[in-house]
Amino acid sequence: QVQLEESGGGSVQAGGSLKLTCKVSGDINRRRCMAWFRQVPGKEREGVAVIGSDGTTAYADSVKGRFVIPRDSPKGTVALQMNSLKPEDTAVYYCAADDNWVPKITRVPASSFFDYWGQGTQVTVFS
Repeated sequence: QVQLEESGGGSVQAGGSLKLTCKVSGDINRRRCMAWFRQVPGKEREGVAVIGSDGTTAYADSVKGRFVIPRDSPKGTVALQMNSLKPEDTAVYYCAADDNWVPKITRVPASSFFDYWGQGTQVTVFS
């Protein structure tokens, strides 16, 4: 059984940075496709960033150039480094994982693709 736990959310002024971390419990040796999504009340969950099973990454246009999934995270974790934060980045951020081998990823898959989800962590960006 795989469980995901996010941490690192909080409040930050616009222009600031936050780093989210997702800890995977269970089989941490499996090279999964991992992603970050975010959701605000009344809106659909939005894919933000993804790292494929081979380490390739892809980002939503809204965060490209500002958010990065570091490739040197310890085994069993995936991070999301968020820089130049904007008030519109305010949301609950979720970590997601899928057990399928997904290489050469070019876009964030739909939320329905992922089998495992964390509980979410709130990110608030104030101006």
